[in-house]
Amino acid sequence: MSPAEFTPLKAAVDKATPEQVQAYALTWMTPFRVDCMSITSAFSFGFDKAWCSAKRCAPTRLSPLYNYTGSRPWSDRGVRPTMSIAAKDFATAQQLIDRGITSDGTRPAGTAYLLSTPDKARNVRASNFRRIQQAMQGWIATQQVTGKGLKDRDDVLFYFTGITKVPYLDTLRFKPGAVADHLTSAGGKLTGKKQMSALRWLEAGATGSYGTVVEPCNLLGKFPNPGLLMDSYGSGRSLVQAYWQSVQQPGEGIFIGEPLAAPFAGYKLTAEGGDLWLNTRVLQPGHYQMAYSKYPIGPFEITGLLKASYHQTRFRLTMLGKGYYRLQRVRTLNRG
Repeated sequence: MSPAEFTPLKAAVDKATPEQVQAYALTWMTPFRVDCMSITSAFSFGFDKAWCSAKRCAPTRLSPLYNYTGSRPWSDRGVRPTMSIAAKDFATAQQLIDRGITSDGTRPAGTAYLLSTPDKARNVRASNFRRIQQAMQGWIATQQVTGKGLKDRDDVLFYFTGITKVPYLDTLRFKPGAVADHLTSAGGKLTGKKQMSALRWLEAGATGSYGTVVEPCNLLGKFPNPGLLMDSYGSGRSLVQAYWQSVQQPGEGIFIGEPLAAPFAGYKLTAEGGDLWLNTRVLQPGHYQMAYSKYPIGPFEITGLLKASYHQTRFRLTMLGKGYYRLQRVRTLNRG
């Protein structure tokens, strides 16, 4: 699509969008590109060549959503992250959406595979694989693998690699909500044939993927950071939130999948003896004010302070009987 065609379309969509809307979902496979930008970045930022390489292998403008951990990107940063529900037909799109819905809140037991390939130019993310595996200990089961492709696995939750075409996809089973992508130049050319399209991941059973629509070279900032993506998605954020958080320079990259998939969202409360235990992955590190009320609308009485550590999933609360418990993050603590 040309910028001349896109600009009035974007303006019409923005005008019709209610202020409270925080993200966009596109419902087509093509066009996947507006001149040098991906269609998802163009809808998120508006067309601007600052999001494209000024010359071959040049970096681009940095995303305000990179490593952003909030849940209201439009309200906080003035950007509506966009994801395309890309599929060759309606039935395939419906299957993709169903996988996302099936995954919600299930906290799936699966494995993240970090595959290092012999392709030196496209294997650049592998330099961080050991550090990512260490960071994921006790959070997401992670394996480093070496070879051209992963084969005969039935527990794929994440799969990150670098190669032009990924072999053996027909031997893999992806968990609902799974995310997979390969670092290569043309993965975002969804109808391209010279390199493997990111669509092949979705067709193989993944729920989300990413690829670049023009030559990005192998600059790490133009591709997802697997560690950031896994940590964010594993903390209960939706696919569109987590994927966008992981790419520093997304102007040339297209995000595809079921945007609202959130396998690690939700919580569970259980009573054990005289204690109440909260099991959840959504609490960010920090302090939370605890409050209790017998009624859903309050009034709430402050009952204490809870501290959440990095990757903590189980919290002991004071049992105050039947009613409603509320946790509110405390940004700063007064030290007297």
